[in-house]
Amino acid sequence: MPEESGALAVTLFSEILTADQLLRNRLSKVLPKGMEISHFSVLNHLAFTGQERSPAQLAKTFHVTRGAMTNTLSRLEWAGYVHIRPDWDDARRKMVAISPAGRRARDQAISSITPLLNEVVGDLGSDKVRAALPILRELRGKLESEA
Repeated sequence: MPEESGALAVTLFSEILTADQLLRNRLSKVLPKGMEISHFSVLNHLAFTGQERSPAQLAKTFHVTRGAMTNTLSRLEWAGYVHIRPDWDDARRKMVAISPAGRRARDQAISSITPLLNEVVGDLGSDKVRAALPILRELRGKLESEA
């Protein structure tokens, strides 16, 4: 039984990793020129939460190193998509907020990826997607709790 369970686990994660790679490839092709998935993800998060975040908080949210997040934020700041300011309570820290240009870029990205996502969901069927979401959320929660 353990061998069968192990094979099932390997198959599950192989499918998830392959789907992730394929999705990232397709999204990269339809995102606005110069925008990477990491850029879109940060802009989308900041737009959704509507609150400033520190680079450390963003790194934790996205499960990346602080260095990787600093690189992403530097590129977003250079493009004018985020504002980075000192934390008034602790000058050693910084706070990040989405700019009006960043909100427009995020909205443009949403417009460009929505047809692709709608096509995939349409091909699978809404019922299958709704059924898969609780399982994927539970899997994500399990992985986050062990991180």
